[in-house]
Amino acid sequence: MTSPWRKFRALRLLLPLVAIGMGLLLFLGIGLMISFGGFGGSSARSGPCASGYGPGSVSGGPGRGVTDASQLSDEQRQNAATIIGVGKGMGLPPKAWLVGLATAMQESALRNINYGDRDSLGLFQQRPSQGWGSPSEVTNPVYAATKFFQHLQAVPGWDQLPVTVAAQTVQRSAFPEAYARWEGLAGQLVQTLADVADPLGCGAAVNLPEGVVRSAITFALSEQGKPYVWGATGPNAYDCSGLMLRAFQSAGIFLPRVSREQYGAGGHVPLSAAQPGDLLFLATDRNDPATIHHVMLYLGNNMLVEAPYSGKPVRSRPVDWNNPELVPLATRPGVAPNPA
Repeated sequence: MTSPWRKFRALRLLLPLVAIGMGLLLFLGIGLMISFGGFGGSSARSGPCASGYGPGSVSGGPGRGVTDASQLSDEQRQNAATIIGVGKGMGLPPKAWLVGLATAMQESALRNINYGDRDSLGLFQQRPSQGWGSPSEVTNPVYAATKFFQHLQAVPGWDQLPVTVAAQTVQRSAFPEAYARWEGLAGQLVQTLADVADPLGCGAAVNLPEGVVRSAITFALSEQGKPYVWGATGPNAYDCSGLMLRAFQSAGIFLPRVSREQYGAGGHVPLSAAQPGDLLFLATDRNDPATIHHVMLYLGNNMLVEAPYSGKPVRSRPVDWNNPELVPLATRPGVAPNPA
């Protein structure tokens, strides 16, 4: 008869094998998920800094719901056309139209409504008590759009700001990050209603070759379980930017050493246009790249891989798209920088 002690020893010897097996299954599962999600150019996402705005564009960030221009009503499309027409008539560039559309989508869902918070009215929810005009004026779409664009023009360097920052500077909303949700949809409308394919002028952020994306992601995933050590660049330990450095080095792309510099080492795309292989960043002030303190590699399908912090090894995990520190632009390494 086998003693309980011998059974316990046998089970103890099996535990490492079970752990290794589970680790392999996790690795293979993520690999299959990424394969089905696609690499590089196969992604269906699009946004203001991607190559086009087709149906299926994500408004706001992967995983937050899909909205495209074909889902809008005739009323909404007419109001969008009015906003674009007013912007054109004022001699403003397509980026201004995009800011106006994203703002109106957030404020009123592109509907000329006669109600709102306190005395807010119309497409842009402008308040007569705050000097935007009379109730009859702010519910006139042409007047409302004109006032919005006049205020936008008064913002110093508005055309160099991210869309969501420009919109918030004009509107001073209690929900300043909400405008970013609608950049993808606004980009579609500018393309379909005004025949402008690249309203931000940032078409340089082209798709990475599939082989480059696959190599970088495969390397990063293969390093899971290795410890985080500040300043480490492998092969036995990594910090966040050290992992990105070696992952893209394996794919033939050479990144700067630290996360703040890696942010500028490629073309920028809004989170709505993120593709596998793009870099995501955290910053203490999400709108100030100088405060970036962490970098992660987007895998697709709402997953990322990172070297997180001391005490936590290299790992993959779901992306928290609602993280208040998540920088609104991702970096596509190795492609030409752009003014997104």
